[in-house]
Amino acid sequence: MQGKLSEIDIRSILQLIELGQRTGELFVEAHVPFAHRLAGHTVGEGRGIRPVERHWFVFFVNGQLVYAADAEMNLRRLKDYLRRYRVEAHLERLSVPAIATINAPEYGYLWALLENHLLTPAQGRAIIQGMIHEALFDLLSLHQGSFIFELGPPLSPQLNALAIAPLITQIMKQVQEWKQFHPQIQSPEQCPQIADRPALESVLPSGTFRMVERYANGETSIRQIARYLGRDILTVARAMYPYIQQGMIQLNFAPSELASDADLSKQAFPKVMEPMLANPTQPCIVCIDDSSTVRQTVEEILHQDGYKTITIGNPLEAFSLVFQIKPDLILCDIAMPELDGYEIAAMLRRSTAFRQTPIVMLTGKDGFIDRVKAKMVGATDYLTKPFGAGELLMVVERYVGAGYGVGVPSRLKESTSESSNR
Repeated sequence: MQGKLSEIDIRSILQLIELGQRTGELFVEAHVPFAHRLAGHTVGEGRGIRPVERHWFVFFVNGQLVYAADAEMNLRRLKDYLRRYRVEAHLERLSVPAIATINAPEYGYLWALLENHLLTPAQGRAIIQGMIHEALFDLLSLHQGSFIFELGPPLSPQLNALAIAPLITQIMKQVQEWKQFHPQIQSPEQCPQIADRPALESVLPSGTFRMVERYANGETSIRQIARYLGRDILTVARAMYPYIQQGMIQLNFAPSELASDADLSKQAFPKVMEPMLANPTQPCIVCIDDSSTVRQTVEEILHQDGYKTITIGNPLEAFSLVFQIKPDLILCDIAMPELDGYEIAAMLRRSTAFRQTPIVMLTGKDGFIDRVKAKMVGATDYLTKPFGAGELLMVVERYVGAGYGVGVPSRLKESTSESSNR
């Protein structure tokens, strides 16, 4: 099942999955308006609205919800939830769990915390329920986008499964009430900050004021505060709304949203993505390989030939980074721990953003079965390791052209010309 949200809304999709008692995974892709405030302006002034591509994964078993997440694939959200239980520091010391799949890394880490008795099952269930509510609030607010639902094995192990109908009823009411806060409150990602301290302190009990002072620091979003307190965003927004109306609290966007678009990109993107900020017309190649030797070799060859090259060693991080980078070509190793190249290629092909992007599989094997598997998951081509500079450049140029752009010869072309002259 797949289609556009302009033809069928998220609510109807969820109801169909529930009625059919389906087990599988829903992938949603949408461009949502993103408001960023320019420095020196209050909310409502100097904003720029630009579309930002976002993605969500929702997992079902027998027509019930078991987990939902956006496609950022980092552990920031989980850390926010763990802060309430004061165990977020333990996350850094955990090894990558075996069940941490490409679409649900934080789910795997959550189970690792449970298995190490750092969280109780009740706490784990509360966190998952919060994550599902959070994702559904965003999804049920969408009007445009695309979706794919695929039947498949259930996400396991499962801590709980939630009935869809009562969740839809509850969250749709929240979505409607949220609209009443506009324009004073526009987004759960806005960060409250005390604007008139004496006035606010005079109307709030001392304990309440200290709590507001702790969180209303201009850097913590409404959504994060809700995670820390174990409340939904509507409850937090409702409590702050009267003081926002009176000007005692103002709403800002995160620091990274107060900069120009170029500066914003630098702050929001990981350091590995810095090559994207220079020479935007150059072809960009992403290489996903757990071997540092292969990554270094690919980067040296392609960089010398004028390609922007970004190498990623952790396959679990690769998926979210690729969505942010949107490269012209992807080189992907097949044999990697926790997650192989076939799974990465298959998931990328599910997204409309990567339906046409060339994906070249890298492997040390030269067998017929591997080539067949690569084609089955939508790979464009196949390159056997070890490979030389000429082989790599020939494949890259075939799909994205010369690294320095049209009319500028590459080292491959120069070396071919020199060989023929001899």
